Amino acid sequence: MPAPARSYWLLKSEPEVFGYADLERAGTEAWNGVRNYQARNFLRAMKADDLCLIYHSQARPSGVAGVARVLRAAVPDTLQFDPASPYFDARSTPDQPRWSMVEVAPLAALPRFLPLDELRGLAGLDGLRLLQKGSRLSVMPVSPEHFRVIVAVGGLEAERL
Repeated sequence: MPAPARSYWLLKSEPEVFGYADLERAGTEAWNGVRNYQARNFLRAMKADDLCLIYHSQARPSGVAGVARVLRAAVPDTLQFDPASPYFDARSTPDQPRWSMVEVAPLAALPRFLPLDELRGLAGLDGLRLLQKGSRLSVMPVSPEHFRVIVAVGGLEAERL
């Protein structure tokens, strides 16, 4: 039986909070603190071995910095149960968690950071959610074709990831 198809995602993070370099230093990290239902549902759709573009948002410039691999599919986000966390959710319980997280590991920094302005001008990215007006989700799917274009322009070969 063939292995299930790999999916591709884009994860946004503010680099001064937790950027791609922080992920490299950490080695693995829970991608937690997501508090939007649509983004949460995308986290829940991720599976081990999926690949993620790490996008630095709220940066000058914003753009794609690297690629990570999903190590563990979605589990309840532990921060929702911690009253000291800014991501605490009093309505969430261990029996009925509202929020999820995945575990990711760095795979490769892009040799060439790809700023948002450059992404907007690249051929082959029609329909990329990130480029749609009003797109503010912190987690979103990326088509295999869009993934290949982005990593190739950033200096990596998608087939080697």
